[in-house]
Amino acid sequence: MRRLALALALALLAAPLATPASAQEWVPRRVAVLQALDKVTARITVLRATLNQPERFGSLTINVRACHARPADEVPDAAAWMEISDSRAAEGANPVFRGWMFAEAPGVNMLQHPVYDIRILECRAQ
Repeated sequence: MRRLALALALALLAAPLATPASAQEWVPRRVAVLQALDKVTARITVLRATLNQPERFGSLTINVRACHARPADEVPDAAAWMEISDSRAAEGANPVFRGWMFAEAPGVNMLQHPVYDIRILECRAQ
């Protein structure tokens, strides 16, 4: 019984040490800096897309709905929620991309398009 009480007391003392690390914070920003690639011409263009204002690249219309960056005291990263549609797609077709893109992990969720690549580089306040 004494051992059980001692084990329980030690577990309760160690519990505060076992709490998970706090979640990393994201800071909302207003402008997404995107890298756009035309695979046919090998032309790379840097676009500045303001939230909820459509930006054109070739036949694509890019609409950034949210853009977040890490605070200055953390490892740099950016994440943007985008909806990308193609004017060459059939009438009423779904967007060619809808979701989050991450600057430091571009392969996690990327645009699957035969002619264009879009990548988030960073999120800025202006």
